[in-house]
Amino acid sequence: MSREYDLVILGGGTGGYVAAIRASQLGLNTAIVEKGKIGGTCLHRGCIPSKALLRSAEVFSTAKNAGEFGVITNDVSLDFTKVQERKQSIVDQLHKGVQHLMKQGKIDVYDGFGRILGPSIFSPMPGTISVEMTDGSENEMLIPKNVIVATGSRPRSLPGLEIDGEKVLSSDETLELENLPKSIIIVGGGVIGIEWASMLSDFGVDVTVLEYADRIIPTEDHDVSKEMQKLLKKKGINIITGAKVDAASVTKGDSDVSIQADVKDKKETYTAEKILVSVGRQANVEGIGIENTDIQVEKGFIQVNKMLQTKESHIYAIGDVIGGLQLAHVASHEGIHAVEHIANREVTPIDYSLVSKCIYSSPEAASVGLTEQEAKDHGFDVKIGKFPFKAIGKALVFGESDGFVKMIADVKTNDLLGVHMIGPHVTDMISEAGLARVLDATPWEVGQTIHPHPTLSEAIGEAALAVDGNAIHS
Repeated sequence: MSREYDLVILGGGTGGYVAAIRASQLGLNTAIVEKGKIGGTCLHRGCIPSKALLRSAEVFSTAKNAGEFGVITNDVSLDFTKVQERKQSIVDQLHKGVQHLMKQGKIDVYDGFGRILGPSIFSPMPGTISVEMTDGSENEMLIPKNVIVATGSRPRSLPGLEIDGEKVLSSDETLELENLPKSIIIVGGGVIGIEWASMLSDFGVDVTVLEYADRIIPTEDHDVSKEMQKLLKKKGINIITGAKVDAASVTKGDSDVSIQADVKDKKETYTAEKILVSVGRQANVEGIGIENTDIQVEKGFIQVNKMLQTKESHIYAIGDVIGGLQLAHVASHEGIHAVEHIANREVTPIDYSLVSKCIYSSPEAASVGLTEQEAKDHGFDVKIGKFPFKAIGKALVFGESDGFVKMIADVKTNDLLGVHMIGPHVTDMISEAGLARVLDATPWEVGQTIHPHPTLSEAIGEAALAVDGNAIHS
């Protein structure tokens, strides 16, 4: 049995289902092929469940320190079963919402694994999709005019460091823990590793982070990285940078696991109940029929042009599978962008320098644009405005006054090059900086924006004024 579509999307994650909704709005007859649950990694194994756990960890930490606010709580305890139940209820609610959106948009969803076929009796070009149905029923044949590959990614491991789901975990298994370990080693101090380190520490787990680079979150601005490391160490997290992990050295005992790492030319051994491997993600490109097309894959990622087309112009690819910024909001916008190009709308290439990035640890961090070092590497003569949350009344009221807002501007043109924040609720505040970048606002214009008092956002206005030495409260 075969069915014809204007568009078939391989993968029903954030990028895929958003693309399908936009396609439906534009009148395209659309189908999604998803081997798991609609919503994909972000909804079921990433963004949403991890942030639900982070929120529980934050509440637990706040409750334990409630005496600072004059609220006396005795014998605060954690019921991790209820933590997991709350997480799952949020996921289930959002899952139902996405399913409703599919029905509302009259988008056909095929529960199965899709594979691109080469030229055949169905089509002179590669792109026909054979769907191996999850329920074991006969394969479906979908004949689309256009295809979007949105198959996402999965946790990567180090060569020789096998994820066994018991002692050595990826983020997938860690999300499903029934009981918290007393101790854990996190291999990798990037964004995901640091979020887990913060969360588990707030839950009371003894955490050690082993990071290969000379600083954690090495893609962020150096000042933010330094502040994050200082504040996480203040929490009691053991952070080891410049650690070259020996994957083959893993030794599993009855109740613990050990791993060795070269640190400052000395071999050190680290032991804990669990190891969490957090060294990035790899694209899901296997088995989807790429070999039946002219699609190019380099370093594990599908190659696309500025319009997100592969070498097969009617086959697009979006999200984690093309590398770049592996963020849910990026995948969504790439999906919309690809669909509008398919529908012959006028579109301009995505400017990835305008994308805001967030780290949901405690403290939070967020950024948009160039770091100070990147700006200098690009040849800019920079001027910096930096303002601490310690001078913001709302931060003191809130009880979280560590961190700062940092703005980077070009001396010659006064263009805003980058904004970097670390501190309370900065993941909610970064959008103002993102809008400023989109509108090509200068720090002076941001500084002239009247920020309500008392709010955390005053730090943005003060940092903008500080670029030219005009901050009021410093």
